[in-house]
Amino acid sequence: MSPLAISLGDPAGIAPEVIVESWMRREDHGLAPFFVVGGANVLRAAAATRGIDLPVAVVPTLGAVRYTFGAALPVLGDEDCAPSFGEPTVEGARLALHSLTRATALALSGEAAAVVTGPIAKSKLAQVGFAQPGQTEFLADSCGLPHEAAVMMLAGPSLRTVPLTVHEALAAVPGLVTRDLIESKARIVARALARDFGLPSARIAITGLNPHAGEDGRMGTEDRDVIVPAITALQAEGLAVTGPHPADALFAAHARESYDVALCMYHDQALIPIKTLDFDQGVNVTLGLPIVRTSPDHGTAFAIAGKGLASAGAMIAAIRMAGECAARRAA
Repeated sequence: MSPLAISLGDPAGIAPEVIVESWMRREDHGLAPFFVVGGANVLRAAAATRGIDLPVAVVPTLGAVRYTFGAALPVLGDEDCAPSFGEPTVEGARLALHSLTRATALALSGEAAAVVTGPIAKSKLAQVGFAQPGQTEFLADSCGLPHEAAVMMLAGPSLRTVPLTVHEALAAVPGLVTRDLIESKARIVARALARDFGLPSARIAITGLNPHAGEDGRMGTEDRDVIVPAITALQAEGLAVTGPHPADALFAAHARESYDVALCMYHDQALIPIKTLDFDQGVNVTLGLPIVRTSPDHGTAFAIAGKGLASAGAMIAAIRMAGECAARRAA
C-alpha cells in the first residue's frame, strides 16, 4: 500500500505539533507510513515546543518515504513559512493551501493511499484563493463531484454520526430536510461503511427532527410526512434503516449497541454526542469520494498552539483510520 499523505493545516494552529506527536507514537499505535506535504521548519519548531528533538527528512519524491519513515518524519517538498504559533498569517495560509492541494492530488493519482487533512483557518485561506466553505467541499470539487455527494461522518470509539445538514442556520433546517436528501445520504453512508469499514449491512439509525420525533404530528409534521416515507423507501431497497428515533434517547450506551451509525438531521444533533463521548479521538471522515480522506475532529485551536497542551489523540485516530480504510480498499 502507498504511504498516507498528510496536509499541514494552518501552520499557526496545533496541527504541526499533533502531527509530530503522531510520528513519535507511530509504533505504539501501529500507524501506516505517512508523509507531510511541506512545512519542515514549522514541524521542527512545533516539535521544539513539546520538547521533542525531531528528525525530519525532506524528500524530493515519494519513493524515499517508506525507508525514511522509520527513522525520520518524511516531508515532501521544501515549501515552508516562518513559525508563528497562535497567530495565523497569509504566508501560512498559502502553505496550508499548497499542502492541501498537493496532498489531495497525490491521493487522486494513487501515489498516496489516502489524505489526512490538518485543520485550517477558512478566513485566512479565503485571502489566498480558497473559494469553498470548507475542506470537504474542496475535496468534492477536486474529485469532480457535487458538494452533496461528499458526506461528513464523525467517528470515534463509541459512536459514528452523520449530519444530514451541516453548516446551516437552525431556522433553515426544516426546509432543507427532504426525502431525496435523506435517501441519497443514507445510500452513500451504507455503501461507504461496506467498502471502507467492513460493514456490508450497516445498521443506520435515523433521528427525528422534532422533540420525541414529532409525536405523530403533535410536535411538528416533518418526522411523519418526510422522514418516515424516506425510511420506508430505504427499507424497501434492503437497507437496514430504522427510525425516526427521538434524539434525546438515541445516544445512551444501551441504545448505541443497536446501530452502526446515526444519521442526524442537523449539525449539533450529530456533533454534540460525538464530541461529548469521543472528543480526543473523534475523526471526521468524508464518505462518497473516490479517495480516502480523514481529519481530526477539532479545529486549529490557536489559543493553545505552541504551548504543548494539545492532545494528539484525534490526529493519531485519523491517521490510523485512514490507513485501515485504505487497506480495505486495496484488498
